[in-house]
Amino acid sequence: MEEKKNVGSGFVAKFTVDVILGLAASVLAIWLRLGSGWTRTSFAPPLMIYIIVAVAVKAIIYAYMGYSYQSWRSVGLRDAISLGKEMVVFVILMSGAFFFLGVKLRIPRSIPINDGALTLILTAGARAIVRLYFEDMRSRKGKKPQKRTLIVGAGEAGTLIARELLRHPETDMRPVGFLDDDPSKRRQSFLGLSVFGSIDSLAEVVQKQRVQQILIAMPSAHGSVVRKVVRYAKEAGITPQIVPGIYEVLSGEVEVSQIRNVDVEDLLKRDPVRLDSKSIAAYLEGKTILVTGAGGSIGSEIVNQVMKFEPQMLILLGRGENSIFEAMHRLKLYAPKWAGRVATVIADVRDSARLERIFAEHRPQVVFHAAAHKHVPLMEDNPDEAIFNNIGGTLNLAELALRFEVERFVNLSTDKAVNPASIMGASKRVAEMLVQNAAKRASPDQIFVSVRFGNVLGSRGSVVPLFRQQIAQGGPITVTHPEIERYFMTIPEAAQLVLQAAAIGENGSIYVLDMGEPIKIVELARDLIRLSGFEPDEDIEIVFTGLRPGEKLHEELVNDSEKAEKTVHDKIYCIRSNDFPKGFDEKLKGLFCAAQSGERTTIVKALQELVCETEAIEKRCKTGK
Repeated sequence: MEEKKNVGSGFVAKFTVDVILGLAASVLAIWLRLGSGWTRTSFAPPLMIYIIVAVAVKAIIYAYMGYSYQSWRSVGLRDAISLGKEMVVFVILMSGAFFFLGVKLRIPRSIPINDGALTLILTAGARAIVRLYFEDMRSRKGKKPQKRTLIVGAGEAGTLIARELLRHPETDMRPVGFLDDDPSKRRQSFLGLSVFGSIDSLAEVVQKQRVQQILIAMPSAHGSVVRKVVRYAKEAGITPQIVPGIYEVLSGEVEVSQIRNVDVEDLLKRDPVRLDSKSIAAYLEGKTILVTGAGGSIGSEIVNQVMKFEPQMLILLGRGENSIFEAMHRLKLYAPKWAGRVATVIADVRDSARLERIFAEHRPQVVFHAAAHKHVPLMEDNPDEAIFNNIGGTLNLAELALRFEVERFVNLSTDKAVNPASIMGASKRVAEMLVQNAAKRASPDQIFVSVRFGNVLGSRGSVVPLFRQQIAQGGPITVTHPEIERYFMTIPEAAQLVLQAAAIGENGSIYVLDMGEPIKIVELARDLIRLSGFEPDEDIEIVFTGLRPGEKLHEELVNDSEKAEKTVHDKIYCIRSNDFPKGFDEKLKGLFCAAQSGERTTIVKALQELVCETEAIEKRCKTGK
């Protein structure tokens, strides 16, 4: 009750001010047209009528449109546009009325136009003054001294974040201007803030403008650009921060609270992935989707991406109850509308009977198979588990997908499947073959494909979390070899390209994602050390420990017997290969028998018979190591 009373009294006060300003605008409009002596002319009686009518019409418009309910403390451009539309209505009404009565009342036709414009200026100006006053008051009350902040990037993201900082002076950042490499923006100003120059002038601008903080606001910039800004900022003695990714910016969700420190993903990112949403929606919208390994890094991101295409139902399958519980919890927290359209299933892909019950109950139409053992050294010590999980699990799912007429089966593979030097890599190559074999037996309405990509930054058990842990402990960072390099991509980028590759959907194909240029692991380690505020080899030591069993210096995306062809998407290639061993089914049975025995030498021999292009596996078979 008290709240309604406060709102009502606030409306009355603002409405009264608006009416008074409207009256002042009408009088001022007449004065500008006829001069200060208009009250002593023959125009005075009709002009008094005009003032009364004009103020009454304005009051009716204010009351009807609810303009006086606006919060003057947070008024913005949209509010001014709204008032502008109301004044256009006012001008049309008054001009129309006094046009027809003009002969009798003799009102100059310019007065209603001037009146509308002046009313807009006075009422919008009053609100702007109030907003500035309260922003200044909040700034004075702020506990933290504000840092003079230079924003790198004067595009949509930069102006959005500058506006947010100006609206929230209680933060510890006050924007002083922009840097931008776009020549058309030089010497321009946005929100009253100047564009001082290009990124290359950062050091000079920092010194001249007494900059204390640098904020990178270029969500779509290439990693090399971010790397350059970070280097210049470090040389200027400043640790830069960065705004969120492109999707938050495009949806207008950029907020001060989302500003974070620059991470290694920002240094390595490539151009944003441009998805063909129509082709993806065509096979996902309204469908029942099963994701195996849904609690893992890639599996959970595939779930997040799939949700955007409005499937009928999502089935989250995983062996670890904690990871599936966390995935479900995230869905309830960030996408509560999905709570009734998600089934969580604890199951092992090696258990064919359990999987059959799941397929019979839910009838999935699309399957993303992301469940796998992926750690190379662990699979070297446990080769039988790699066979049962990576190969046996894929076989179970592919067979059930054929039986239950799954429309699209997508197997997630790895660059380690190319000329594999490890048990894990060889097991994933055989999994690719299983999917190709299933594709040969599929009906015309079914599609079976594999998608091959490299290391995923920040995924569970990957090198980046390990390096961060070692830095937190004061070092040293352990790298196996100074020349070892890998292909990297971010988790969202990998998931998006998997969805896109599946949309291309040529049955039996293996798709390879464009991974960019390989990156040396030691350079990645140095980047992480610098981003943590230390200097490599001074504060944090880098120690080389030697290659581990099954580890290669350089990974490949295509082997010599394969041919990569372009697809309709510029970041996805299709692999053409005739490399399929004769007697595949018999050799596969032999591999499972070897795994049952647990004998490393026997398992390696059986793998070598299936993965015929692999010299490293053959050598391991002969040596038994």
